[in-house]
Amino acid sequence: MHMSSESLLIIVVVGIVAGWLAGQIVQGTGFGIVGDLIIGIIGAFIGDWLLPQLNIHLGSGMVSAIINATIGALLLLIILRFVRRGSGWGGSWGRSW
Repeated sequence: MHMSSESLLIIVVVGIVAGWLAGQIVQGTGFGIVGDLIIGIIGAFIGDWLLPQLNIHLGSGMVSAIINATIGALLLLIILRFVRRGSGWGGSWGRSW
């Protein structure tokens, strides 16, 4: 599979924008530019899989790709925040008993 440099640039731009937007919406995550890029790209995969499963179609183009990736990145950040803080139901695993 051959990917042009233009396609790679679009993926990187969508990833950065989506990761940054998701980081702004879910405050307190603070992963930096590289972390935002990774979160955005993984979020794009999550959004590309999840939204059609829910019968949600946003169309095509750069804006819809950013929205799609941002939705996936938001879900990923919420899951990461939940996992990072422990069970989320008042108990903290690994602390002194």
